[in-house]
Amino acid sequence: MRHFSRFPTLLLGLVSLFFLLLPVGTAGSPSASSVPTVHLDQGGPFPVSLAYADEEGPCTECCTSLLVGPEASVDGSTMTSHSCDSGTDRTWISLEPRRSHPAGSMATLWLQPKRTTGPNDPDRIPAGEIPQVAETFKFMDTAYPAMNEHQLAIGETTTGGKRELRSTEGLIDAPELYRLLLERARNAREAIRIADELTKEHGYNDWGECFTFADPKEVWFFEILGPGQGKVGAVWAAVRIPDDEVAVSANAHRILELDLSDPDRYMASDNVYSLAEEMGWWDPKGKEPFRFAYAYADRSSLYSRRREWRALSLLAPSLNLDPNAENFPLSVKPEKKVSVADLRAIFRDYYEDTPYDMTRRLTVVDQEGRAVKSPVANPFMNADLRELLGVERERTIASPTATYLTITQSRGWLPDPIGGVVWLGYDNPATTPHIPFYIGISQMPESYMVDGRREFSRDCAWWAFRRASKLSYFRYQQMKDVLQTVWEPIEEEAYARQAAIEEEALALYRRDPALAEAFLTEYSHGLANRTVERYWDLGDELWVRFNNLF
Repeated sequence: MRHFSRFPTLLLGLVSLFFLLLPVGTAGSPSASSVPTVHLDQGGPFPVSLAYADEEGPCTECCTSLLVGPEASVDGSTMTSHSCDSGTDRTWISLEPRRSHPAGSMATLWLQPKRTTGPNDPDRIPAGEIPQVAETFKFMDTAYPAMNEHQLAIGETTTGGKRELRSTEGLIDAPELYRLLLERARNAREAIRIADELTKEHGYNDWGECFTFADPKEVWFFEILGPGQGKVGAVWAAVRIPDDEVAVSANAHRILELDLSDPDRYMASDNVYSLAEEMGWWDPKGKEPFRFAYAYADRSSLYSRRREWRALSLLAPSLNLDPNAENFPLSVKPEKKVSVADLRAIFRDYYEDTPYDMTRRLTVVDQEGRAVKSPVANPFMNADLRELLGVERERTIASPTATYLTITQSRGWLPDPIGGVVWLGYDNPATTPHIPFYIGISQMPESYMVDGRREFSRDCAWWAFRRASKLSYFRYQQMKDVLQTVWEPIEEEAYARQAAIEEEALALYRRDPALAEAFLTEYSHGLANRTVERYWDLGDELWVRFNNLF
């Protein structure tokens, strides 16, 4: 393990230490050790300082992930997902190729890779080095990398945890751990083993995280936190989700009891009990059982618990879960098997027709004398509008701060380049389409590799979707239908053509894998480029059609 003596790295450590030493105690929190939570206001605006939210405190409203076992899906796919809702992470996405490395070479770890302007950003800062492996696998490099060439996929949510656990001694932060695992692991169990080895030797330096692993056979729920200030290592626990169930993570630790006598379903770090005992957070001689989420974090965030309730209730409504409960089942058996489209519908949810729908009281009287929602009623209002209209905030599953949403499919009955697919959509999933990118394509479309976080550019795909989404919030009740007439046919056509595309790709693969790569690349790029162009046109159409209403 080699640290680089760079001023920015030292500065990050000092900033992190400063916040670790802040007076403890968060209002309304049952844990005196809870970290200061960064709240990204839905719809913004937010201060520039939040661009470094993970240095000030974890952004524990910034992601949602759903995890699907193979017998819970309509076609036997395993699925995981990640709605990257921080509002600050990079928008560029690339496919990093498989690489061979000379014996004795070192792998560079980077500081804040999710904030870079491209894969070779000249201003990125090295944090240190670790020994490189002989071969690293091809993977899709999103802000939190999503899938590799073996169909191993990872979803993500930041889960916070007790501030005393974060250590500035480690080298590896969460996005870099995602990258290292996808470069080195072939399946979920191997990824968990490698995560343990890497963090033991080189240290984990980030806030608590939930990794939702999916490989072609099984899915795992993995939560990791730091080892404590001044230490190198990590503490973690993992639970295998039953094959016929679906789990959700929404920025809060969820793993409770562990049965480490059953290694087929549970795994944990060597220090999982001893660290809690050492810190005074659990007494093995006491009456309370060890519960991972309470030993190392808490369950105080209603914004997290509400999303858990809603996702699980949409999957299994007959459970009649209490929206104000402190805990829910880690996973549930869905009342019907789920598809990619079903997951997309959950990610588009804003608690419509529930007591937590922020638009429910924003009504007007129409020409027939009926009370209807105001045309400007918008579930993605910013703080100023909510204050003006007297609307109490909810953190809905759909988020206007989303950078992207990925929903992955891993399918062992197909060759890896065809079986692994990432359904990707930019910006708020309620207003944009999600289209398939196979892990077997050669590279992402050019406009997807342009970062849009620092400036507007028509060369950047993300801005096409961002602009149309933001415009729709001005008159959402009318404009959402206009947007749906665009995104819905795109998704339906992609889903309807999936089997035929894959059948043709498989025939080409049997002749020559290079032919399948070229075919899938042409298909994914063509669909993506047409969709981007359609959304640029849609933004122009919204300006014209609603010209007198802005």
